[in-house]
Amino acid sequence: MDNLEFADVEALEENLSEPSQALVDDLKEMEGDWIFVGAGGKMGPTMVRMASKALERAGTSAKVFAVSRFSDAQARKSLDAHGIETIAADVLDREAVGQLPAASNVVFMLGMKFGLTENPSLAWAMNTQAPAYVAERFAQSRIVAFSSGNVYPYLPADSAGATEETIAAPVGEYGWSLLGRERAFEHFSRTHGTKVAIVRLNYAVETRYGILVDLAQRILAKEPVDLTAGHVNLIWQRDANEHALRCIRLAASPPTILNVTGHETLAVMNLALRLGEALGVEPQFMGREAATALLNDASKSHALFGLPTTSTDVAVGAVAAWLKAGLPTLDKPTKFEVRDGKF
Repeated sequence: MDNLEFADVEALEENLSEPSQALVDDLKEMEGDWIFVGAGGKMGPTMVRMASKALERAGTSAKVFAVSRFSDAQARKSLDAHGIETIAADVLDREAVGQLPAASNVVFMLGMKFGLTENPSLAWAMNTQAPAYVAERFAQSRIVAFSSGNVYPYLPADSAGATEETIAAPVGEYGWSLLGRERAFEHFSRTHGTKVAIVRLNYAVETRYGILVDLAQRILAKEPVDLTAGHVNLIWQRDANEHALRCIRLAASPPTILNVTGHETLAVMNLALRLGEALGVEPQFMGREAATALLNDASKSHALFGLPTTSTDVAVGAVAAWLKAGLPTLDKPTKFEVRDGKF
């Protein structure tokens, strides 16, 4: 794939929701309906559309439900327009969760990161109590539960990153609450035999949000890029969507854990220089690279699903072209540079 340029949001979302034949083949083997909880977030709409496309191409009669509070009305409108049945529900309401339609396949994407410092009790409820309600409701289903590389400790920046065998040691309440989410699903998996796959993701990117957008916007604003958080992993959202969906066939009791990200450890300075060249603006820098970084080794998922199909260079070019064209962003900074876990 040499380059990606999108004329508008619909063209972008068509790319982000395009399934491979391998995904179509995987989902063909998964009997029953699908329900996506937390489908109104950044990744949800395109992941739901990808699953719907794959199931249709597989020739199944499976229904796809998208559940969210849908505070972003546009996300619901987009899903409705593509024939997805949307359900507005508060998953902190146990009764409401109990009334969700039955589904053999569940993807749990809900979580709270930003605002945790101001309202930690709500964040813990969203990240631990809601998962428990969903795990209880769908105890007989297969579940893919999203988590994050934030459950891992910081490791040497020149290392390959944390593997699935690395002992969890989060920095800050956000990481601990995500580990709590994992433990909630693990509890139901061990006590009820629920088949679960836990996806530890960092960081998905596309042209409207993500590390590349954060860096590019600073460069365009001629603001210095802080190099303290000097190394990262990232993965184009289409690839993240696909790898996460393919995890459904790995769901097991006790849970399977899988890291999902790109195959490179990327220096933030190098990313900024590449973006600056594509944008025609020379980046400015501040700070010094820390000796440690939050890094994910996703070699196990790459062995299972192949390497991500979209390279970092292609992602950089797509983000630069999008911003130069003045197309919209989600205005949701990742705060990837935060190292104390306080979001």
